[in-house]
Amino acid sequence: MGLLTGKVALITGAARGIGKAIALRFAAEGANIAFTDLVIDEGAEATRQEIERQGVTCRAYASNAADFAATEDVVKAVHADFGAIDILVNNAGITKDGLMLRMSEAQWDAVIAVNLKSAFNFIHAVCPIMMRQRQGSIINMASVVGVHGNAGQANYAASKAGLIALAKSIAQEMGSRGIRANAIAPGFIETAMTAALPEETRKEWVKRIPLRRGGTVEDIAAVATFLASDLSAYVSGQVIQVDGGMNM
Repeated sequence: MGLLTGKVALITGAARGIGKAIALRFAAEGANIAFTDLVIDEGAEATRQEIERQGVTCRAYASNAADFAATEDVVKAVHADFGAIDILVNNAGITKDGLMLRMSEAQWDAVIAVNLKSAFNFIHAVCPIMMRQRQGSIINMASVVGVHGNAGQANYAASKAGLIALAKSIAQEMGSRGIRANAIAPGFIETAMTAALPEETRKEWVKRIPLRRGGTVEDIAAVATFLASDLSAYVSGQVIQVDGGMNM
């Protein structure tokens, strides 16, 4: 019996990266997986097959997470297909970096829509289901820059700070219905995106981390599993920084 046996997890933006790692770890712990991505392409289908090889049910859904009506339709489909939604991970996200004086309105709007509004959309759609179940765990994937800010990422930092405040607010609103909400704030995580950074930039990052290494997607997935499971039954309204001690 895994920590999540019999649970149904809905994870946004999970075809690759951190979302995929969370889906795989949840599946290893016995959860059935529904995940979304903007387009269900060959990569997403490969992820679905990889998850199902762990002996669970997995379905992939094409969804623009920033679209309110489309999100309502996807959540209805997931609920119809699986019969429950026990865990929601709001992982979908993008970056469109730039200094404030050069940032366009389009850059700001796109990041806020995909990173923050999408979480509102999914929480709004999922909460009635979790309320009827009298239980549920909502996990918002934030970032350390949502706690401390970062030059050149005002839009991204604002969206991630919003995800933290959103989790805390939902924890207060929904706690009496057995619904928990928390946020994870990753630091420097080794992904395809960070691998593309100049070597000097990567070295400077690592110097700032007491553990002297970047994190892995599995490090994030382990914390998500804790928050999704009954191990954290009395944890709600919290933000956990997974950053090797970079921002204490």
